[in-house]
Order: sequence, then C-alpha cells, then structure tokens
Amino acid sequence: MHFRDLGEQWDNLHHQSISMPAKSFVIIFLLPLFSVVVGNETVQSEEYPLVVSTWPFVEAVRAAWKAVDGGSSAVDSVVEGCSACEELRCDGTVGPGGSPDENGETTIDALIMDGLTMEVGAVAAMRYVTDGIKAARLVMQHTEHTLLVGEKASEFAISMGLPGPTNLSSPESMEKWTKWKDGRCQPNFRKNVSPTNSCGPYSPTHYLQHPGETCSSTGHMLTTNSGLPRVGLHSHDTISMAVIDRMGHIAVGTSTNGATFKIPGRVGDGPIAGSSAYAVEEVGACCATGDGDIMMRFLPCYQVVESMRLGMEPKLAAKDAMARIARKFPDFLGAVVALNKKGEHAGACHGWTFQYSVRSPAMKDVEVFTVLP
Repeated sequence: MHFRDLGEQWDNLHHQSISMPAKSFVIIFLLPLFSVVVGNETVQSEEYPLVVSTWPFVEAVRAAWKAVDGGSSAVDSVVEGCSACEELRCDGTVGPGGSPDENGETTIDALIMDGLTMEVGAVAAMRYVTDGIKAARLVMQHTEHTLLVGEKASEFAISMGLPGPTNLSSPESMEKWTKWKDGRCQPNFRKNVSPTNSCGPYSPTHYLQHPGETCSSTGHMLTTNSGLPRVGLHSHDTISMAVIDRMGHIAVGTSTNGATFKIPGRVGDGPIAGSSAYAVEEVGACCATGDGDIMMRFLPCYQVVESMRLGMEPKLAAKDAMARIARKFPDFLGAVVALNKKGEHAGACHGWTFQYSVRSPAMKDVEVFTVLP
C-alpha cells in the first residue's frame, strides 16, 4: 500500500468517524498495517514468521522460531538457529568437535545472507573459533568483504569479540582421525596421485594414465575409486536455514565443519552464496546440503531462486536444480529445499532420502518433512 493511498483512507475515515463508533474506527484503520506488500500482491502476515531448515535439526529450528516469533529480525533469527546447532554439534557435522581433516584438525565454514539488502558475510576454513555463524555475521556487518578465510578469519572474529583461540577438536574427532590414520588414511579425497594406499607424502601422476577415472562420451564423470569418502546420513555436513520474519524480510544461513578427512584448506559449498543457501526478498529462498564439492559447481540454490523468480513453483524448482547436477554426476548425493515468498515450501533430493524441518504459525511445534529420491 502506498503512503498516498493510506492518506486517502485516513481522510475518508476521518470524515466518516463522526457517525462511527470509536472501536469500529480503530479496527478498520489498523487492518492494512498488518499486511506485507510483496511485489504487486499483498500477503497477510499470518503466514509469517516461518523457519525452514535442512535435516531434522529440531532444536535449532525451535531456537530460530523463538527468536523470530519474539520479534527478532530474519538475520538475527537465522544466527540464533545456526548457533544452537553449533552448540549442540548437530550430528557431529556442525560446530566444533567433528569432521577432522587429514591433519586431525576441525575447521568451520559458515554463511549469512540478507535477502533484503543482498549483503553476505562468510568464513571458510576458520580455525580456533567455535562460533561460525556469528563470525559470518561480523563479516557482513563490519566489513565491505563477503568472505574471510583461514587463520586470518579467526583473527578477525576474535578481534571483534568472539571467544578464542579454542581447540576445535574433541576426543571423538581425534579418535576418528586416529583410526583413519591406522587404516593407512583410507578412504581419502586424493586422486591421480601416488602412492594410492598410504598416508603420503603424495606426488602427482599423469591424469590420462590414471586407471580409476575417465570422462565418458556422455559427459558423466566415471570413477572406480570406491574408497572415496561419501556424504552419508550422518555426515551431511551442513545446517542450512531460511527465516522469514514478521515484516516479511527473509534471510538464510549455514554452518558446517566440512567433509570428514578433507584435504587441509578445503572449502566446500557451506560459505558459498548461491550454493548452500540463497535468498532474494521478493522471490524466496533455498537451502542445500550434500556433496558440496560437486554442488558448488552448479550453484543449485541460486538456480532454485531464479527459477521461482520466473514463475516456477518450489517443488519444480527444487527438482530442476537436482536434475541439472545429476545429468553430469549421476552418483552424487544432495538435496535442496525451496521456499517462496508465499510461504510455500518443497524439497528435492538425489541419491538418498532427505528430511527438512519447518515451523510456521499454523504448527504447534516443528514438523519434519521427508523427501524420497
């Protein structure tokens, strides 16, 4: 509603108020203030707030819901939800204490995106700081940059007031790493190197002489490295969350400690806007999880949001994004959740059964939706 239209309503009501009961006047005047303008449509506010997250991370969604239902902004509510998951160490793949790299160290990737301003803050391969999503928000709020990485990201976060330096490893992560080392560092993410069955040091071999990987005539990547670490039900690595607040503003965020036994320095899709998450105020949002090394090559969440911008419903937009990846990598594991501005949501997945969590005003508590491949 334009201010001019609101003024005209005021004038009309003012002239009519002499013959109207005071209580009726207040009701008629206030109703338009509880609606949110979306493009050329007006969506009633009872559809908001709304929280959507990858996986059955119910406590994280409850934390975000408590914040947004209490009047917090979409950005702050995403931070609350992802922070709860970091503290709970959701499935051992979010926050400190999980997913050691080849050296046994745990590092953090995180992202926050404001769908109204299109501002993004992210950290990648961050050491010594447990609060990934809060560090990402500091990057967004207090720098002109989008992404800070490694130990310098840690220095920035600590200088801005976050606790640290802290050892991000845990007894569980170190035990996992020790067993992996005892197993000659198998499986791992190396390819086209020798030796192939030890902990290195490694040297490159010529790509065309490597028997385990070739390109097929159809463009599919083929591999015989069955020992390659796979993303699985309890190593899906990422919480990706979207929140629409009471004002209809939308934000997304992610947090992860990355792939288990990754090569040190590896950055997945978690801190990459358009891959793990994306939001556009007038369209909607997307959350993703899965094999980040493959998914980040396709920016599936950017694709989902742009498909919805062109009129595609969330379910079809999500399926289309998965199909684009599967055509090149038919064995990949991944999933996305699409959420439009109307509050309609749907998921799609490839290679596994996927679940995502939702909390809306119509629900008494968080509900978990299951999506079949």
